[in-house]
Amino acid sequence: MADLKKLADLLYPDCKLTIEDVEKKFPKRNIKDGACITRLAPSPTGFVHLGNLFPAVTCERLSHQSGGVFILRIEDTDQKREVEGAVEILLSSLERYNIIFDEGATASGEKGDYGPYYQRQRAEIYQAVAKKLISEGRAYPCFCSEQKLEDMRKAQEQNKENFGYYGKYASCRNLSYEEIEEKINNGEKFVLRFRSEGDPSKMDGIVDLIKGKLTFPENDIDHVMLKSDGIPTYHFAHAVDDHYMGTTHVVRGEEWLSTLPFHVQLFRALGFALPHYMHVAQLMKLDNGTKRKLSKRKDPEASLSYYYDQGFSANSVMEYIMTLLNSNFEEWRIENPTAPIDDFKFSADKMSVSGCLFDMDKLIDVSRNAISVMTADEVYSQVTAWAKDNDSELYNKLSENREYAIKIFSIGRGGEKPRKDIAKWNEVKDYVSFFYDDLFVQSGEFPENVTYEDRIEILSRYKDIYDSADDQQTWFNKVTELAESLGFAPKTKLYKKDPDAYKGHVGDVSMVLRVAITGRRNSPDLYEIMKILGADKVRERLESAK
Repeated sequence: MADLKKLADLLYPDCKLTIEDVEKKFPKRNIKDGACITRLAPSPTGFVHLGNLFPAVTCERLSHQSGGVFILRIEDTDQKREVEGAVEILLSSLERYNIIFDEGATASGEKGDYGPYYQRQRAEIYQAVAKKLISEGRAYPCFCSEQKLEDMRKAQEQNKENFGYYGKYASCRNLSYEEIEEKINNGEKFVLRFRSEGDPSKMDGIVDLIKGKLTFPENDIDHVMLKSDGIPTYHFAHAVDDHYMGTTHVVRGEEWLSTLPFHVQLFRALGFALPHYMHVAQLMKLDNGTKRKLSKRKDPEASLSYYYDQGFSANSVMEYIMTLLNSNFEEWRIENPTAPIDDFKFSADKMSVSGCLFDMDKLIDVSRNAISVMTADEVYSQVTAWAKDNDSELYNKLSENREYAIKIFSIGRGGEKPRKDIAKWNEVKDYVSFFYDDLFVQSGEFPENVTYEDRIEILSRYKDIYDSADDQQTWFNKVTELAESLGFAPKTKLYKKDPDAYKGHVGDVSMVLRVAITGRRNSPDLYEIMKILGADKVRERLESAK
């Protein structure tokens, strides 16, 4: 043991922090029973994947529903991949979806008592823990060159053996103290490897909160824990950080399942209690009938920024993500159409075991529903915020008369069956275009069965009888009376019963008015539209449509 302690000091002479210092620095959290401590630990690459929302939402819900703590930890150990401003991009992207952290990295620094929250700034902590493992004979330096490791991989491939540094291939495993000292004095660089005592013929296992009981062979590979610059690999860093930050639930993608045998082994060797693991299913998509993983290189919809750029509301995306995460969410939403999403009781038991299939059509459908139950004020607020960044013309139109815009967004809203005209904010300009003269386009066709002469007569006579003070029933009665006076059936069923007796029906007359006033055949309630436009504008449209 004396030699091992001496070895630890030889390998990391600048690390004066002891394991006792670390434990004193990070005392056990004082939390209530059942509270979850979760963390999101992304690399600062500047790319925020739609798949990042899966663990983010899961972590946020678990911690905040239980009265726990949600931490943002930055895994910046690979400086080659680091992008300047990446943390700010991540924070702003997630904040749009109301993903708020209680502790960790922020745009203005760090908050919390368990930092630093950037892994490169925790180097001495990792080295202190590593020195403990070295002194216990559970870690050793490896001086193998890249060429030697490549030759090892080729030999393993030729012999059809498992890849990795183990057994007869672990050539540095049993170096003496003197051999190690000589190599260090000669300036040879080393990585620190974990000394595995695992036997792959034996089985180990844990219970994953999503996938249930998992069994796997024990790990026998001596994985790297600290790289040659003293910075940890993900494997070692996550074990140390999650233990000392008090993480109770580790939520990560199922692509990490292959590393689970080593991680379980490492926690036990360190004497740390295992956190609850939750391996989230990968996000898949159909590509020519075949399922594949959503790719940030192939699929623009993989980027979280795509949804904002396309005009999807954050509410809509969150609603859709929740349908993928919890199988009972849609049923809950049907029963609670206007309830805040935070009222839904998120549960790990309802998470998908297999891959979640991304469906753009389903997202659009969910988005229509989500926007339909918003208030007019909420729609106005979100549309203008989006338009300010993406459509200056629309932003100017909506901003110059807020009250007018609110009236537009109020049409068909608030009833038992609200209209579902809008799925994305980039559709709003077209939706509101007939309310603004410089956006107005006459694109709809008048009914074919209405002659030109009858159309002119409808427009001329209605212009004289329209009164913006009429209630809806009076308004409709006037349209019906006009239709009947011109030889159109006052009711559709009368026309269907005896089509030869009429030129058409009242719906045809209404359609002539709709196309003249809105420029299209499909629009929200015509009575409400005319009330908002006002009598002068209605008459002007009727006149210009002749």
